[in-house]
Amino acid sequence: MDNLDGSDHYSKTTDEPTPSLLTIILDTHPAAWSLLSPTLPLSTALAHILVFINAHLACNNSNEVCIIAAHPHCAEFLYPSPQTTTTSPEPSTNGHGPGTTETSDKDDGGEEGGQDSANTYRPFRLIQRTLLHSLTHLLATTTPSSLSTPTVALSGALTLALTYTNHLLTSLSTTKTSSTTTSTSTTIDNNPPTSTTGILNARILLISLTGNLSAQYIPLTNSIFACSRLGIPISVAKISTPSSSSSSTTTTTAPTPQTTTTKAEEDATFLQQASDTTHGTYLPIHHPHGLLQYLMLAFLPDQSTLPHLTPGLGEQGVDFRAACFCHRRVVDVGFVCSVCLSIFCEPPPDGGKEGDGEGEGEGGSVCLTCGTRLRVGRYGRKPVLVVGGGGRAKKKKRRNRVGDANGGGDGGSGAGTPVR
Repeated sequence: MDNLDGSDHYSKTTDEPTPSLLTIILDTHPAAWSLLSPTLPLSTALAHILVFINAHLACNNSNEVCIIAAHPHCAEFLYPSPQTTTTSPEPSTNGHGPGTTETSDKDDGGEEGGQDSANTYRPFRLIQRTLLHSLTHLLATTTPSSLSTPTVALSGALTLALTYTNHLLTSLSTTKTSSTTTSTSTTIDNNPPTSTTGILNARILLISLTGNLSAQYIPLTNSIFACSRLGIPISVAKISTPSSSSSSTTTTTAPTPQTTTTKAEEDATFLQQASDTTHGTYLPIHHPHGLLQYLMLAFLPDQSTLPHLTPGLGEQGVDFRAACFCHRRVVDVGFVCSVCLSIFCEPPPDGGKEGDGEGEGEGGSVCLTCGTRLRVGRYGRKPVLVVGGGGRAKKKKRRNRVGDANGGGDGGSGAGTPVR
């Protein structure tokens, strides 16, 4: 009995839920918010978003949040702000970003601001102050020349979201591995994890107002597949602006019969593809004044509960059209290079060299991306119609039948049908 080991042979397990990272990409195009101001001003929208963020942080003490502004010609962090971050890589809790430093309550609003925020939870107050300060600075530094583009840098915002997610994921995995090696003396694997499963539940929420993302088709597609590889769903809240909710239609330019679609559907083409590829949720918001209700019901639950609350696109389906590489047009059917898989809405221009004897005496079209010489055959050429002299086709003479020539019968042969 003395040789028996009386120690407890079990490993301690924690019932704490997995931390969740919510990355919000906010469309901050000033022209779009100006059109939406009669229905939903920017200040009201920020108040709704802050309530939604507070609800997310209140669900779990270890939840994290990141807010990124998709602005014309740039994408910037709104929270955590780069000005308030330090070199500490350790992730913090209670809704703080990694390495963020807190400031005094008198920084914004003086003593009166501190008295008003006495009953506010400190992490909520920090996020609100940082978000408002960063957004005010971003709008103040926006020049009129940067508003010439009708779209925002969405691909850059997705890249920043992936960068922050990977940074936080690496920090959490290193912390967990270090705590495990303290008791089990195993080696530490410094390789970055390839998935967020089991370590961090990361997701991206895109609040979009603008469209026309065909110019960012390639970087946007790369970011979407990177999110799909890491298991990060992209949910889209597409707010309808007065310009996009109008009944104006556009005609898709393609070498096939033209297709007429609404402008709002064409603007949301790549957003629908992002939600479908990453198993997220795409929700068009036709009543912007109820933004808070949409956020709390459709985007606050986790990934396991969300599919039961939001039916997604349903019978409407996903628009899987692509944008051509030559004119950035959304096409139904196009020409695809067999080498680099570039899509063109019309045959690329000819190379201007002699052919190899198999084509029409030309070197064929040249891919604008990789320079490969391609042959498109006789596509698009009209058939040649040969007519006789004088512009009239000759009538074919009718040959007389045998019966008609002999003056009788129905024109059949005189022999009977053989009988076996």
